[in-house]
Amino acid sequence: MNTGSTRAGRALRPGFSVTVVLIAVLIWLGSPTWAGAAPAALDLQPGQALYATQCALCHGPSGQGDGPSAAGFATKPSNLADGRLMNGLPDDFLANVIRHGGSVEGLSPGMPAFGEYLSDAQIRQVILHVRSLALPPFRAAAVVPIVTAPRAPTQPIFFSHLIHAGKYRMDCQYCHADARRSEYAGLPSVERCLGCHKIIGALDNPEIAKIQEYAGRGQPIPWVRIFKLPEFTYFTHKAHVRFGLACQTCHGPIERMRMVGAETGPSLADDLKKLVGFKPPPRPLTMGWCVACHRQQNAAHSARAPLDCVTCHH
Repeated sequence: MNTGSTRAGRALRPGFSVTVVLIAVLIWLGSPTWAGAAPAALDLQPGQALYATQCALCHGPSGQGDGPSAAGFATKPSNLADGRLMNGLPDDFLANVIRHGGSVEGLSPGMPAFGEYLSDAQIRQVILHVRSLALPPFRAAAVVPIVTAPRAPTQPIFFSHLIHAGKYRMDCQYCHADARRSEYAGLPSVERCLGCHKIIGALDNPEIAKIQEYAGRGQPIPWVRIFKLPEFTYFTHKAHVRFGLACQTCHGPIERMRMVGAETGPSLADDLKKLVGFKPPPRPLTMGWCVACHRQQNAAHSARAPLDCVTCHH
């Protein structure tokens, strides 16, 4: 009986087992299944077939908006292969457009509704195929969800920040040009809107036609105001914008909202909580919320934001 060999074999077994496990893990991590290639390749086939029969006629086989029927539209079909514009749009947005048509998101009604012809599962398959067309390639981790804003009023024109600030990444100050030099952010004039929409959507989008109508009457667009501080409070956008504070700090993730709304200012419910001894966090655009932000910016960035009462109440 070779006791020495047996002991050596037993001593080697734990190290050998660890090596085998490590090799197996490395093989698994490097496999197509882990990378997502194998499932995607299988899932793309039904979506590709649906796309070829339902979408390619307008959007083209490669998704570039160059299908045989594209020339007949006043607004060219979207380039689904432009990952710079498409990759940030959530699946829910694309599914809503496919299911209910372009008008539901303020886009061209030239995009028809397919909800009667495609099931929810088929719509998801089409979206999966569309994602595969994008350059730069689509990354699911980069997509952020749509935000449904509270108390969003109906505006005279369906203006989607999700499209303008989200998809096209238009800077806030392109439309709200007074923010960097004034107390007020300002609203875009009809002429500013027509700078783009004399051409884009001018012939086939009813919402954009409303802009033309206001321009023809020489009237401003009567937007419904959402963010408003009390009259006894002085606030200037200029100082905050020049400091580099992001618009989203006060207004929320505007670029992810179809329709903008907000729960701001004092609340009776919060006042009652304070009355019985609770300490709810300050609501947006209240004095406590602003003071807390000033203190945080001072501590984190040496901002020297004022804390004196007369700064805002004078």
